[in-house]
Amino acid sequence: MARHWRAGAAGLAVLGLTLTACGGAKVGSESAGADGSSGSGKCGAFNLAVNPWVGYEADAAVVAYVAQHDLGCKVTKKDLKEEIAWQGFGTGEVDAVLENWGHDDLRKKYIDGQKTALSAGPTGNKGIIGWYVPPWLAKAHPDITDYKSLNKYAANFKTSESGGKGQLLDGDPSYVTNDEALVKNLKLDFKVVYAGSETALIQAYRKAEKNKEWVIGYFYEPQWFLSEVPLVKVNLPAYKAGCDADPAKIACDYPVYDLDKIVSAKFAKSGSPAYDLVKKFHWTNDDQNVVAKYIAVDKMTPDAAAKKWVDANRAKVDAWLK
Repeated sequence: MARHWRAGAAGLAVLGLTLTACGGAKVGSESAGADGSSGSGKCGAFNLAVNPWVGYEADAAVVAYVAQHDLGCKVTKKDLKEEIAWQGFGTGEVDAVLENWGHDDLRKKYIDGQKTALSAGPTGNKGIIGWYVPPWLAKAHPDITDYKSLNKYAANFKTSESGGKGQLLDGDPSYVTNDEALVKNLKLDFKVVYAGSETALIQAYRKAEKNKEWVIGYFYEPQWFLSEVPLVKVNLPAYKAGCDADPAKIACDYPVYDLDKIVSAKFAKSGSPAYDLVKKFHWTNDDQNVVAKYIAVDKMTPDAAAKKWVDANRAKVDAWLK
């Protein structure tokens, strides 16, 4: 999912207390992967954050598979939302975040300020966030892809949750989103309502296309679902550098994000071959979507999905290991 998340979202648990790693281990119960590496080139432990959208799961599946099978690492995946994962860089509880969507606030705090993290370069993925409608709706009402026309159709988007206004459907409440400010500042007769998860958001769009229902909401690329239902992006005022500097005054579209990898400073200096793998890991939106679809649609385990992709793309993987 391609998806990024709102830093400081209400209800985030403190690292090490309530968040649980894959396999049931509590975050904070294991020593740092970076500390477990002696600098000799042996991999040892590798603690990998997994942020909760399927595109990121695809990244983590492939990197973990290669780390385990090619480098002999002991990989622990930890299910963490973004801000919590960044907190783990300083404690050694997280070695790497594989898909960072901008986050100037977190960069300033953890890279520039605390110096507990640094960028390990681009993933190769281009991240796009915006408002989308199902294809049938864009075809039936072509002007709906211009935000200036949205108020004309607001009544059609009303739901029991939108308080008499049109509903703008967002995903998980912790996603990074400018949508409430956009609705206010663009003077739109809409209310942001949260679907609750990536899966719920996808299901709403799928149902809307099948039953010709009125839905408009937040979505993003890379995302495997767009190959099933080619959602149509609504044109908001064009993004210009600095137009999102004041969160309360945002009245422009989201930027295109060059997604990158963030690692702990300790991990970068550890000599672990897992760090070299993370640094060299680079693929395309199409690559990610293939693996994400294996997981989300074909119901393969992340490990099986990764193996299938790695076996079909060995030359690309070998380039990460050089």
